[in-house]
This record gives sequence, C-alpha cells and structure tokens, in this order.
Amino acid sequence: MKFALIICTFERATALLRLLNSVKRQEVYPDEILIIDGSLSHNTKKALKEYAISNLDYYYVQTKYRGLTKQRNFGISKLSSGLDIAFFLDDDVVLEPHYFKNILNTYRKHPEALGVGGYIIDNKINWHKVENTTVLNDEFEYDGWKRKLGSRNFLRKKLNLLSDCAPGIMPEFSNGFSISFLPPSGKTYPVEFFMGGVSSFKTKILNEVQFSGYFEGYGLYEDMDYCLRVSKLGQLYVNTSARLYHYHDPDGRPNQFRYGTMVSRNGKYVWRVTYPNPKFKAKIKFYKISLLLTLVRLGNALTTSKRKEAFTEALGRFYGIITSTK
Repeated sequence: MKFALIICTFERATALLRLLNSVKRQEVYPDEILIIDGSLSHNTKKALKEYAISNLDYYYVQTKYRGLTKQRNFGISKLSSGLDIAFFLDDDVVLEPHYFKNILNTYRKHPEALGVGGYIIDNKINWHKVENTTVLNDEFEYDGWKRKLGSRNFLRKKLNLLSDCAPGIMPEFSNGFSISFLPPSGKTYPVEFFMGGVSSFKTKILNEVQFSGYFEGYGLYEDMDYCLRVSKLGQLYVNTSARLYHYHDPDGRPNQFRYGTMVSRNGKYVWRVTYPNPKFKAKIKFYKISLLLTLVRLGNALTTSKRKEAFTEALGRFYGIITSTK
C-alpha cells in the first residue's frame, strides 16, 4: 500500500521535529510527508530547512487556509495520485516504530475499512485484566479489562447519565466513552469515531467527504464530526497495537474561556449533526450532562491548584451552552 502522512502544525517547531524523528524510525516509511504550516511566524520553516528527512513537502498557508480543518482539506488537495491511505498526526505526538505497519495491516485484514485510528499510550491510566477479580462500582470494564472510571464518569454513573455503548460509539444523547476506554489488548475494535490527530483514511473517502468548515482555528471535536459522517458510509476501526504518545504541547492552544466555549458549542454541533432529531429524553440527558460537567469544572476552581484556568473554562462552557444555536 502507498501512503502519505499529513501533519497540520501551528507554532510548534520543536514538537514537530520530535514527531519527525519518530517517523524516521518507522518500520515502513511514508511515500509522501506533507507539512501544512499555519503558523504566524516562520520558525517552523526555518527549523525544517536545517532538518534532513526524505519525501517531505512543506506548505506555508495564509489566513484563507489557516485552521485545523482548513489545513487538513488543503493537505488532502495536495496529495499525489495513486496513494491508498493518508495518515493524519497531531504535531505533538511521538510514534512507536511499528505504528504505520500495524495500521496498514489493519486495512489488509479489514479491506472494508474506510478509516483506522491509532492508540494513545496513557501511563496515568492503570488497566488490569479482570480474570477472577471483582469489578468495583467506580471501575469500567470492557473486553476482559478494567480501569478506574474517573471522578466525572463515576458521578455520571451515580446519576444514571453514563453511556451504555462501547467506547468509540456515540449514544443518542452524545457524551459516549472515548477511545481511551479501549483496553491495551493489542486487538482491533470497530468504532464510529477516533481522534483526528492519530487517524488514517482511505484516500477515496477523503476525496468524497471533506472536513467541516464549521470548526475554526484550533478545532475541537472536528475529528468526531468527520468520523461520524464517514462511519455512516462504512466501517471504522481502532488498532490498539498501533501505539503512540501524545504530549499535549501548550503552544497554539486557545485560552481557557474560548476552549470552554468550544467544548459546549462544538459538542452540541456534532451531536445535532449526528442526531438531527433526537428523542426528548435524549435531549434532556444531553443538557443534564453539559450542565453537570460545567459545574464540575467550576468546582475545580476550589479543588485544584489551577483555579483561574478552571473558573475561566467553566465560564466559557456556560457561555457556550446558552449561546449555541445548532
């Protein structure tokens, strides 16, 4: 299979070079690497001039094409013909050496797949095989593995607001389990969505379905929107043996108020695009969860050291709830 790698970046030259170092160590190497740079400075361009890596094409985009979804669509438009798969990676991830190989093997094993996502290693999450142990009330169990639910999801469970769908599947009230709730089993799981920054798609579907122009700048949930629309046309998978690390570089991220606003607005937008006519019960559940998570974030202003950030994000979430129109 011939494949390309598209990396959309914004003011993260150091993180980008760290990612490219891990690309160099891959067991199979991309036929094309496209860097789509929306930075305001030319630091990334300067860094790449001094960096040796094969098959790389660099594009510096102006305001018209700046922003995550616009940069992804721009990158798709620059792909060469004859490619089978295009990978998308956030500029602040680092790959294990078999990442590309394991994703490509998933397409070979599941030729019907339109997209395959990778699996982020999170050392803060402790997974255990269930075997003969008891699954406690504050734990989540899936496919013979268990982990802690986390305080927010445990509270939702107590209030009967937790999804009963598998990870990567959106229930009618939205707010399903993310891919981080798939266990590190090495297996491949069918899903409806995965993270855009660790994704891949067949080029034929990328030519048919574009990333939405609704999401401006940083994005947030733009990947879920795209995956959910594609999943209506065919199957998506996550391969938990295609592993990588996500370092959440702070550069290029929005301020906390704007981030909170985006959480509420973008989350509601994706929900209503996926379920344009949800049942009344699902609507009530969606708004209950939105308000609950906003109040939890507000409470973090009293319980965490980053009080200002928590308070500001909570205000943004509340503002997003009352001003979203979709």
